[in-house]
Parts: sequence; structure tokens; C-alpha cells
Amino acid sequence: MVSVLLSLSVATLAGLMMTRVFKPLKLPSVTAYLIAGVLIGPYCLGRLGITGLGFPTMDSVEELSVISDVALGFIAFSIGNEFRLSQLKKTGKQAFVIGIVQALTAALFVDAALLAISFATDGALTPAQAITLGAIATATAPAATLMVVRQYKAKGPLVDLLLPIVALDDAVGLVVFAVSFGVARGLVTGTVDLISIIVNPLLEIVLSLALGAVMGWLLTQIEKLFNSNTNRLNMSIAFVLLTTALSMLEFQVGPVTIGFSSLLVCMMLGTVFCNLCPLSREIMDKTDSWTSPLFAAFFVISGAELELSVFTDITIVLIGLVYIITRSAGKYLGSFFSARGTHCSDTICKYLGITLLPQAGVALGMCVTAQQLGEQGSLIRNITLFAVLIYELVGPLLTKESLKRAGEIQPMSDEVKNRRQAKLEAAKSTPYERYKKP
Repeated sequence: MVSVLLSLSVATLAGLMMTRVFKPLKLPSVTAYLIAGVLIGPYCLGRLGITGLGFPTMDSVEELSVISDVALGFIAFSIGNEFRLSQLKKTGKQAFVIGIVQALTAALFVDAALLAISFATDGALTPAQAITLGAIATATAPAATLMVVRQYKAKGPLVDLLLPIVALDDAVGLVVFAVSFGVARGLVTGTVDLISIIVNPLLEIVLSLALGAVMGWLLTQIEKLFNSNTNRLNMSIAFVLLTTALSMLEFQVGPVTIGFSSLLVCMMLGTVFCNLCPLSREIMDKTDSWTSPLFAAFFVISGAELELSVFTDITIVLIGLVYIITRSAGKYLGSFFSARGTHCSDTICKYLGITLLPQAGVALGMCVTAQQLGEQGSLIRNITLFAVLIYELVGPLLTKESLKRAGEIQPMSDEVKNRRQAKLEAAKSTPYERYKKP
């Protein structure tokens, strides 16, 4: 327990200090957290084996996996609050069409490029691996995107459309991955399992949405019993924790697997809550301030999980670069043309695709399933790790620049700067003035 608490405190402090180092470069805090994680991870300071200085092994990083699970639950809960009916009436159709098209386009681009490599080379990549990687390409990381939006208080039509699309990405990715991985496993084993390809993923989506809806309704009803906003905040936090725990349950009913997607469950929790509870906006503002250190620790831990060893294999690097280029092209072109087809503004058409590039947790979760392919699964995992490493370090910066150029990140006004400076000067002078002799 001592080592876990020490590692958690070191991770949070390292991330916060790194934001000060990167402040002159004007990089997003997410990037600073991730780099801090890499530096204190098993491939840098962790190699020294000094307790309290870093993570010496991947096992020491995995000891904090519960932090990642909880953080993802709160991230999904926050994104779910973007699905307000009043807003969906304006952007719902556009988000639905763009979310599906950009995900499928990315999968098709990656499939085409990697299958071409598979047929052109002898053994560098199998069709099963190519198809699986194409499915993984659909996933977008909601955490990095949400953190950039929060840090810079981005507001506007692009953000209003971006967050629902990122949420929809999880459902689309689950279906595409289940079908593609079922085909890939059939190519490896010579058998096709329709239950794994069709029944299990559809059940997972439907049951996840149902569980989230029930928990959201319960949260709204129970919060009516409290008059204090502090108690309402405590109840909301408890429900996110409870919902995250329930979403990890899994049952086997004959050949059918009953499981849940924690992201979908917590997103639906937030969606139902924000539409039924009249005080949801106020409670969410308080929740956001409470979860700030949790998210900082989450991204540092994510950085520590990035395996730098993938850079040592030239095959992984080359295939990984093809994956990154084709996935990026698919995301951008898919969102560009579908946004234009749904009559979005030129600004949204131009910049939306770039904000969808970050990739992390969902993709890594798909890698775990891909390990069922045996030796072929190891290559899929390493290529995805390589891509995640690049996307996580570069993606937040690209998201920030896109939102800035779209006019949805406003520079700090002179009035706000002067007010902050006055507060700092007052804070510095107060202790001295207090102890001055009259």
C-alpha cells in the first residue's frame, strides 16, 4: 500500500512539475503529463530502481491500473454530459453521420494499405494482422481531447460537434473490431464464430447503454433526497465509481459472453443524468474541479505505460508509420467529406478531422483481445503501441492548434492578465505587510 501511494504521489507531482517546464513552449498539459510519465517510467528513471523516483517495472505501473479505470469512468461521464437533448437537436444528425463515416474510412484506409503490404511482402504482415489493425484504427482517445478542451476552455460549433463524435467512436469501434477480429481469427484458426462476430458486440453495446441509463435514472432520483450541493457532488462521485465497478463485470451464458464497455456505460450515465437533473451543470462544474488531479495522474501513468522498446524493431517502425499515415488520412478525409455532406461550416470541415487523431485506451484494450491470435497478436500489439506513443505525444498539440485556428480557443484578454497579476502581487506582499511594525 505504501508503494502504491508513493507511486501515485510521485506520478502526480512529476506531471505537475513538467507542466511548468513546458509552459514557455505553450504545449497542452496533456503532453507534459505524458512526457513526465515516459521519463519516470521503466525505460528512463525507472531503470535506476530507486524507490520513489520512478516506475522500475511495468508491474509497478499496473499497480495503479485502478486509477486509470476510475479516471476513464469520470472522463466518459463528463463526455456523456455533452449529449443534452437541446444540443443534440442541432448537431445530433451531423455527429451521428460524421462519427460513423470517419471511423469506417480510417479502417478502410488502414486495411487497404496493410493488406497491400501483406500481399507484397513475404511474412512481414499477415492478412489477419492487417484486418485487425484496420479495426483498431477506428478508435479515438476521448481523454486527451476532453483535457485539451477543458484546459483552454474551448467553446464553439467545432467543440459541440467534436465531443459527441468522440463518444460515438467507442460504439462504432466496438462493432468494427468485433467483426474484423472475428474474420481475422477465422483466417488463423480456419473456423468462423458468428456469436463472437455479431452477438457478443451487439449485446455489449445494448447492455452497456441499458446499464448506464438505469444508473443515470437512479442517480437522478436519489439526488432529489439531498438539498446540499456538497452531498449531491458526493453522490455523483459515488455513482461514477459504482458504475465503473459494475461495468467491469462479465458473465458467460452458454456460448454468449455478457460484458460491458465502461466507456459506454459511464457515457450513458452522464447523458441520462444531464437530461433529467436540473442541477446537472452546477454539479458537473464541481466534479470537474475534483477530478483534475485524478486526470493528471491518469495521463502520467499512461505515459509510463508507453513501451519505448518498440523503436528498436525497424519492421514495427515502418509498418507503424504506414498505419499512422493511413489512419490519419482516413480520419481527416472521412470527417471532411461527411462534414461537408451534412452542411457543416468550412471551419468544421477543415479542422474536425485533426482533432480526432489522438488514440490510446480503447485501442490498447483492443490489443489485449488481439493477443488471442497468439504470435500474430504480439506484432499487432507492438505496432499499436508505437502508434499510440506518437499519437499521444503529438495528438493533443494538433488538437489545440486546430481549435485555436478554428477560433474556439480565445487568447487571454489584457483585463484578465492584469487581474491575475494584481492577485499575484497582492499575495506576495500580504505576508510582509502582515508582520510589518506599525
